[in-house]
Amino acid sequence: MVTRRPPAPAPAADVTPPVSLAPEMLAWLDYLAHQRRVSPHTLISYRRDLGKLQTLASTAGDRPLTALAAADIRRFAARLHAGGLEARSIARTLSCWRGWFRWLLAGDKVTANPVLAIRAPKAGKPLPKALSVDAAGAMLDATPDDVLEVRDLAMFELFYSSGLRLAELAGLNLDGAYCVADGEVTVLGKRSKTRRVPVGGKALEAISAWLNVRTNLAAAEEQALFVSQRGTRLSHGMIRARLARWAREKGLPQHIHPHMLRHSFASHVLQSSGDLRAVQELLGHASIRSTQVYTHLDFQHLAKIYDAAHPRAHKK
Repeated sequence: MVTRRPPAPAPAADVTPPVSLAPEMLAWLDYLAHQRRVSPHTLISYRRDLGKLQTLASTAGDRPLTALAAADIRRFAARLHAGGLEARSIARTLSCWRGWFRWLLAGDKVTANPVLAIRAPKAGKPLPKALSVDAAGAMLDATPDDVLEVRDLAMFELFYSSGLRLAELAGLNLDGAYCVADGEVTVLGKRSKTRRVPVGGKALEAISAWLNVRTNLAAAEEQALFVSQRGTRLSHGMIRARLARWAREKGLPQHIHPHMLRHSFASHVLQSSGDLRAVQELLGHASIRSTQVYTHLDFQHLAKIYDAAHPRAHKK
């Protein structure tokens, strides 16, 4: 027996576009609401984006909206960008306009889609967030209260000491191919590439303390280095949750995730050594371009020192 999905409810009244929009725009929104069953939230966004197009087009002369050309759309996008609209929001707005003109084209109301080849400006990639040296030290110098926190401290020290990815740490075993041995950790990285990374003294101490109590949790045949209360390998989600909990309870004001400890490792090693190639090898980056982002973090660190120390850094 096939169960038919009930029809989607009609959009709420408050998403009906204002009558000030052009009739062709109102018709498209009506089509989306009743034929495509677009969500009320999406309709609100589309109404706003179409309003922008209509406002911008009013400055382009007496031509109707259906006579706009690619040059007009490109100019409108540039004005949105100059007005402070983020690249992602411009991309969404262009997507709405593109959809409207596509609908007009299907109805033979225009001869071409002027938005088809227009792309939003590239969004700048946000810099990875890293802890300060003092914040990392404060978080990792805390004393564990029970066996679970002994395990957690060993994991977090290893994250920060060796710059491991979450999957790399979760995949470690007691011994064999991927384990901690002789002051190094061997991991299976992206694209199934194996690499060896040094492990610092603090991390080795924390791992040793964990191994002394690991049998209190681990199942008899479990080979995972880090195990849960059930005795099995820790999941990625549980590692994330334990790190967030640890940071919160130790008084850090921000949300901490495993990759932030990897970023902190890379940033702090680069600050101390200035050796970008070495950091690339330690992180397991295939391309130096992936590692170069940390030079920006290093510059931010130096800029803060300059602002604090140079007598002419601040305006009076």
